[in-house]
Amino acid sequence: MALQITALIPAFNEASSIAATIEALLVQERIPDRIVVIPNGCSDNTARIARSYAETDSRVIVLELPPLEHKKSEALNTGWNLFGRTADLVICLDADTILPPNAVQDWEQEFVTASAKGLMLGGSSSKFTMLGGDFWTRLQRSEFAKWTDSALLRGWTTVLAGTGCAINGAALRQVVDETNRPGPWSYRSQVEDFELTFQLRLRGWKCQVSPTVRAYTDSMKTLKALWGQRMKWQVGTVEDLLGIGVNRLTLLDWWQQIVGLTMALIRVLWVILLVALGITDQLHFSVIWWVALPLIFAAGEFILSFRIPHADRMDHIYATMIVPAEIFAWVRSAWFVKAWLEVLSAKLFKTEPKDRWLLQYAAEATTSKQEEE
Repeated sequence: MALQITALIPAFNEASSIAATIEALLVQERIPDRIVVIPNGCSDNTARIARSYAETDSRVIVLELPPLEHKKSEALNTGWNLFGRTADLVICLDADTILPPNAVQDWEQEFVTASAKGLMLGGSSSKFTMLGGDFWTRLQRSEFAKWTDSALLRGWTTVLAGTGCAINGAALRQVVDETNRPGPWSYRSQVEDFELTFQLRLRGWKCQVSPTVRAYTDSMKTLKALWGQRMKWQVGTVEDLLGIGVNRLTLLDWWQQIVGLTMALIRVLWVILLVALGITDQLHFSVIWWVALPLIFAAGEFILSFRIPHADRMDHIYATMIVPAEIFAWVRSAWFVKAWLEVLSAKLFKTEPKDRWLLQYAAEATTSKQEEE
């Protein structure tokens, strides 16, 4: 049974990548029935490039919009209301994401098979990864590989990736009908993908990571860009969790927050302990602490590095060195703590929350400018 499939691609100043994203959809083994590109507030040639594809292929539709108050969520809702409301399957892609040729066909088969078995499959996320050899890209690629393996092992996920996911059209319509909001994607959340996944799961729809579909997306290539992205994710997640509360659907997310904060505390206490031992002249060499445990940890990370998609020698070296992963862990701990302090402070002092979308855009723009120079 063939499904009616619509792909939604919100785009903000993505002239350098939008062509590759559209072309990857047009060479799919199963091409979507509609490919809706939604440039919103762009100051570059994103819309013009997209329109060049629409002129030669009727499946490509360009919905150019002015700057939107609710940014990506509003772009998605507008595209969905005009072109995706009746679709059986909605694929969401960022304008810097490439799907391999098997993606749409495999997603379609997942949903058809689930329906035939009487299963309520609400969404399927891709196994997204990044290509590149710079320091921060390698660390992100390793991080996402571990996230993917964990989700596949569980058989479900609490978040359908905002880029590279397929969502059941009936599930989206149910969310809209029962929440009476302008579209499936919330305007009150800074992490619209997490919030929508919660809404789907709340209604009994299963959300999973696809065992066969991979997506390739841009990484954050500088610490500033990575920090901007992750602060948006973390602040938004904390805000949503505080709003939703603790229940069976959020237990894993709360546990991850507790672990993240605990690891931050442990790292700080470890440094304090080392300094105290050094000051009191009680810091002594120990084979167990300074040789055996690091070697065990390095061996474990080396083995896990073979699970990284397209891993090369440097990925294995990074894993074995320990230091790169530890640097990433410290940065991760910092955004966990900073996000919680920011959210709690905003609630305590009734301050207006920061627009994390704008801050992320600014960080990425600075990175792009540095690369051009």
